[in-house]
Amino acid sequence: MLPPRLLLVDDHALFRCGLRMVLDAGIPGLEVAEAASLEEAMRTPLQDPALVLLDIQLHGLNGLEGIALVKRKWPEAVVVILSSDVSPQKVRMALERGAAAFVSKADPAGRILGVIDQLRQGLPVTADVAHVLAGGADAALLTPRQSEVLDLMCQGLSNKLIGRRLNLSENTVRGHVQAVLAALQVSSRSEAGFAARQRGLVA
Repeated sequence: MLPPRLLLVDDHALFRCGLRMVLDAGIPGLEVAEAASLEEAMRTPLQDPALVLLDIQLHGLNGLEGIALVKRKWPEAVVVILSSDVSPQKVRMALERGAAAFVSKADPAGRILGVIDQLRQGLPVTADVAHVLAGGADAALLTPRQSEVLDLMCQGLSNKLIGRRLNLSENTVRGHVQAVLAALQVSSRSEAGFAARQRGLVA
């Protein structure tokens, strides 16, 4: 379990204050520091934050550009991106740059706390992220190859047949299948098919 040391970086004082109250109420023994910009965050007196909640829209260096900066200063810190823009492109960029999760500012407090709790326990939160997003944004959480594998899984093809169709080894297909199951937070191919159809990832 990660220690309850959290750095909140957001340039909206009112949002910061409200979220801090939610975090204080929901996380026992929380040590939290606030910053209005990445520059200010780099000077925080908080020693080795375990989690950094980082807004995308910041004055100066934005949150997406700042992920690398945060990771350089605190290599062990888990970065969660906060944004009111949950477009697939933004989600993909954040995850590719090293964010562990992407949270919508419109989320209810319980969901934000749930994502933080899962991260502190070392659990993946992809499905929470996916759940937040509308329409095709879920697809941003799968690579193009994983999307192809998911589509063929939903057609009932075995790993061997998927491998033949995509010209991949059976081992490689198995790896993609495991990644898809993890991304959808399901434990079987049938559950993956159900979840994918629910979210509009496959026809």
